Amino acid sequence: MSPNSLAPGPVRPAAVVNEDIRALWPHPTVRLTDEQRAEYERLVAEWAAAVRSEVVEAA
Repeated sequence: MSPNSLAPGPVRPAAVVNEDIRALWPHPTVRLTDEQRAEYERLVAEWAAAVRSEVVEAA
């Protein structure tokens, strides 16, 4: 997923997005449904954008 495909707007902090990821997938041995997998992928992309944003702000 390219960075441009993310919805514009304020970026949530990476720690907040990470909490959502952990809540969605509480244990690595648990298999996600197709819907959960799509949400996981969206959250990971959002987390990566948040990390990039935090690095740019720190620079």
